[in-house]
Amino acid sequence: MTATPSQYTRRLDTRKGTVDMTHGSGGRAMTQLIEELFVKQLDNELLRQGNDQARFRVEAGRMVMSTDGHVISPLFFPGGDIGSLAVHGTLNDVAMSGARPLYLSTGFILEEGFPLADLERIVASMARACKETGVPVVTGDTKVVERGKGDGIFITTTGIGVVPEGVDISGDRARPGDAVLVSGAIGNHGVAIMSSRENLEFGTAIESDSAALHGLVADMVAAVPGIHCLRDPTRGGLATTLNELARQSGVGIRLCEEQIPIDGEVAAACELLGLDPLYVANEGKLICICTLQDARRLLEVMRAHPLGGRAAIIGEVVEDEYGLVQMETRFGGNRVVDWLAGEQLPRIC
Repeated sequence: MTATPSQYTRRLDTRKGTVDMTHGSGGRAMTQLIEELFVKQLDNELLRQGNDQARFRVEAGRMVMSTDGHVISPLFFPGGDIGSLAVHGTLNDVAMSGARPLYLSTGFILEEGFPLADLERIVASMARACKETGVPVVTGDTKVVERGKGDGIFITTTGIGVVPEGVDISGDRARPGDAVLVSGAIGNHGVAIMSSRENLEFGTAIESDSAALHGLVADMVAAVPGIHCLRDPTRGGLATTLNELARQSGVGIRLCEEQIPIDGEVAAACELLGLDPLYVANEGKLICICTLQDARRLLEVMRAHPLGGRAAIIGEVVEDEYGLVQMETRFGGNRVVDWLAGEQLPRIC
């Protein structure tokens, strides 16, 4: 009598198979999932060692670490997916200190029944993002929860980088007289997610701006090591991020609405949906605060980079004991740009 091969000795069925509880049990099925899907896609020398940690040498400078959880819905959207977003989002958080990102770790929480084909597509997208950015995933973890107790897949990523000597970029360093710059048009990510989530169709496709910004930051820091603040305006958008920086630094900020770049399609979609683009999330833009003397130089550097072609000076830092962000409107009036109240778009990243 010929023995029937165990389901765990056959190759992983990434076309029709689904995640089951054994994939998180710590046994042979989990090892197979890790080897045939995760390591296959994310393969590199450190990950291939198969340890519960990664050992690596670090260069001189100060270490930077950031961690982020990704719960976006839908998982796939115009311009990206949860896999590439998990890479871009954490690399950007590391880069906003002026650091060069070196390594990533990742954790997957999978729901029983999640299609392996979708999981493979997501991990392949992460692998492409890692290859494009030059920052590998060197260690990770996988857990499986029962059907109905998750939402398909959640991903956490942690990034490590090094800040070179002489660079001190922090949210508490904005000073009155500084200029406020943004690297490009705002609101694209949030509108792309909303249109995909609600099956809305506009005249032209609106894609997420999801991108890794560390190359742009490296060019900026090389040109002006004395940048005061960098921040990527994700949840809460430009408005909330500027309020965070004003509060950290104990200053006010004045914006000029006419100078803030917004794509016409995004502005129209926000008007239709009743959203304010100043509060809509971005995943591939940064805010920079620097001295007025450095602003023009940085603007040139940003516009010379593919991710900063529409960079603009949008305002200035002012003395304000109340720490308000205010904006001169295109009609000549003034409005307070307050913190985001509530949640405009949940599950956005």
